Amino acid sequence: MSVGKGDSERHGDVLGLFSLNSDRILLYVARILVLLIAIPAHESAHAWVSYKLGDPTAKNLGRISLNPAKHFDLTGTLCLLLLGFGWAKPVPINTQYYQNKKAGMALSSFAGPLSNFIMAFFFMVLLKVFYFLYIVNPQSDFYYIMHQVLFFMVFINIILALFNMIPVPPLDGSRIFLLFLPERIYFGVMRFERYTMVVIFALLWTGLLDRPLAIMQDWLFRFLGSATLFVDIAMRFLLTSGSSI
Repeated sequence: MSVGKGDSERHGDVLGLFSLNSDRILLYVARILVLLIAIPAHESAHAWVSYKLGDPTAKNLGRISLNPAKHFDLTGTLCLLLLGFGWAKPVPINTQYYQNKKAGMALSSFAGPLSNFIMAFFFMVLLKVFYFLYIVNPQSDFYYIMHQVLFFMVFINIILALFNMIPVPPLDGSRIFLLFLPERIYFGVMRFERYTMVVIFALLWTGLLDRPLAIMQDWLFRFLGSATLFVDIAMRFLLTSGSSI
């Protein structure tokens, strides 16, 4: 399942508060909320795990914080708002504090995408709740707005997790993938991260990454849907039992 034009067109005339571009407005609302919630959580996860592994660098700089201002990066913010993916100011890590440099780097790096996946799960739960509330109350603008915003937030968090797991420096996935390389090669590859980022942007711009990312995005969305079946069961039980929701 993906964010398609068909979904927007089917619901476009439900809201009296918005024009035919209502879903696009809600998409940007979701992106702003991701900037305020998901991005800070992602960066804080990096900093917190690094601190737990013995590195106080990020903590001393105040990066274990959900305050968006602590992680703000202008270019990454604009990319998220305009393109749907972005980044924050990198979390500083000093691998000298780790007992195992590569393992420590891999764990602290994986914490970021993992936080996005956890948030996608949480937003999927809320999405299903508001979906059933909207089914029962199809004239409710509030339930529709919440459903659409949460729908977009699930997808954006999935995209952020997938994008960051690409095994190319400076993305988080490179720290995990390179865990299996000799240390000399590992840190040698990391020196070229500023150039590989240009390559990633080129692939995104040309659309060459669209298909593989869309396949993974669809699979993860379906996985989250299956993992939250308990919400469907609970909401259907409330509806069939005649409870007021």
